Amino acid sequence: MITLTVNDTVHELDLDPRTSLLDALRDHLALTGTKKGCDHGQCGACTVLVNGRRINSCLTLAIMHEGDAVTTIEGLGTPEALHPMQASFLDHDGFQCGYCTPGQIVSALGMLDEFRAGWPSHVSESLDGGTELSDEEISERMSGNICRCSAYPNIVHAIRAARDERADKGESEERT
Repeated sequence: MITLTVNDTVHELDLDPRTSLLDALRDHLALTGTKKGCDHGQCGACTVLVNGRRINSCLTLAIMHEGDAVTTIEGLGTPEALHPMQASFLDHDGFQCGYCTPGQIVSALGMLDEFRAGWPSHVSESLDGGTELSDEEISERMSGNICRCSAYPNIVHAIRAARDERADKGESEERT
């Protein structure tokens, strides 16, 4: 028996110890927003937040996350009250077929937290933080999430707009 906290709800599951976090979410908790793409950690469709950090849920076992806080796309907003990042993806056409969109949105939130924490990327001008969140910086930081439809320009615009909207409203740096 394993206890997983997913989207602020505690679940007791009887899982095979070899069950990936992705399969536990989809097959045992019916949270199908997190997608199974490549099942090898190469596409990002399965991205979730674990204790606020983005991970590929296909590459980790569910039993490794007992006691962790797991957030999926379903935990961000509802159709009646979208999370600002979800709304921005809609407003800026940050998707086409939509398959990768949940992973893109969750990854964008994790990426923005990493940026705020001063984590450098491959294209960062400085290793000490203080880098501007340019389109090139966003693209590099989101490069682990593949969109086969090539909606990348609109994804970058959606991320920038959601970040800028939060800054304009003077919202705190915590995820809403």
